[in-house]
Amino acid sequence: MTFLHEIGSGVHVLRHPVLDVNATLVVGGESALVVDTLSTAVQAQELLAAVRRVTALPLTVVNTHHHFDHSFGNQVFAGAKIWAHEEAARLIGPAMHARAAVEYPDMASELACTTPSAPTELVRAAADLDLGDRPVQLRHFGRGHSIGDLAVLVPDADVLIAGDLVEESGPPQFDDAYPLDWPDTVAALLARLTPDSRVVPGHGAVVGLPFVTAQHEHLAALAWLIREGDADGAPPERVAAKSPFPQDVSLPAVQRGYLQLNALT
Repeated sequence: MTFLHEIGSGVHVLRHPVLDVNATLVVGGESALVVDTLSTAVQAQELLAAVRRVTALPLTVVNTHHHFDHSFGNQVFAGAKIWAHEEAARLIGPAMHARAAVEYPDMASELACTTPSAPTELVRAAADLDLGDRPVQLRHFGRGHSIGDLAVLVPDADVLIAGDLVEESGPPQFDDAYPLDWPDTVAALLARLTPDSRVVPGHGAVVGLPFVTAQHEHLAALAWLIREGDADGAPPERVAAKSPFPQDVSLPAVQRGYLQLNALT
């Protein structure tokens, strides 16, 4: 049985063992918000059961970005409003489903029984939700881990749900990323944090201001390495070897950064 754990007043996190991905429940006076719906319909059913052990209130959903491990459980929440950035909504569909099945063959059977469900409510820069005497802010601070990252802020609990803009249990992933933009986007997150803030990363344990500050410094260092490497004509492998992150994730970052600098992405 999968359980949610309260990390702040009325804010609960489910850390799912598959891919160590987080889903978050925010309970208000009149409704509740589920942030990210996990990878498959089976996982989302576990999530919904855990949510219903906490609250019977009507539900709204937010996808922090388009990747399957954060959005493919949407179908289980049919009938609820599902919010996402407009670019994320565009990308939740058959192409992502096919890619996930190839990249995660151990989940192929569950994915075969999962139909991607597109979000119904689109955000360009900002939207505010009212859960009943509890405001929640949806903010797109810029590109980073993906083209359509949304941060979810719960001001009265001093909680920020960051999606994969912040990663705890592994290094940031750059396959669809914008590594030159990512530092500025995380800087915007940092501007909303206090010394007591709790930050729910896309994967791993809940963190705070010091962790996000350190990750921002590493992202900024990598962005400068990419700019310098491009100016010097350095091969991506040489730049990745200098990165503060492991080389296997840094090489895609450098390649993506070079494409950005040369206006190819």
